[in-house]
Amino acid sequence: MKKILALIIGGILLIASLYYAFMYYIPYSEGVRSGELIKISYKGMLVKTWEGEISQGISGAQIFSFSIEDQKEQVIADLQKYQGRYVKVTYKERYGAFFWLGDTKYFVTKVQKEQSPHFRGLKDE
Repeated sequence: MKKILALIIGGILLIASLYYAFMYYIPYSEGVRSGELIKISYKGMLVKTWEGEISQGISGAQIFSFSIEDQKEQVIADLQKYQGRYVKVTYKERYGAFFWLGDTKYFVTKVQKEQSPHFRGLKDE
């Protein structure tokens, strides 16, 4: 009986591990988006995660919400520095989200400051 119980628990752990590995390591899509960085925050009650938003339209009607993993310290620092500016972010979309990683299934891996298409003639410091 103990052997059967151990096999069942081992099987459940193996399936859970394979599910996690699939969800975490195999991206659904990868891409680039740009817009005005309107929010970057560290939020949560029990588990704190980094979350951000980019406005992709003039009126703010199109909002791209994303998460950043804690180990991406340079990305977090750059996003905090570029708050309120036009940026281009490279992201990875996962099949789903785990609550300890972030609120969204979009995870930013790189950020670059860009020239706003709305103010092409102005110099940005």
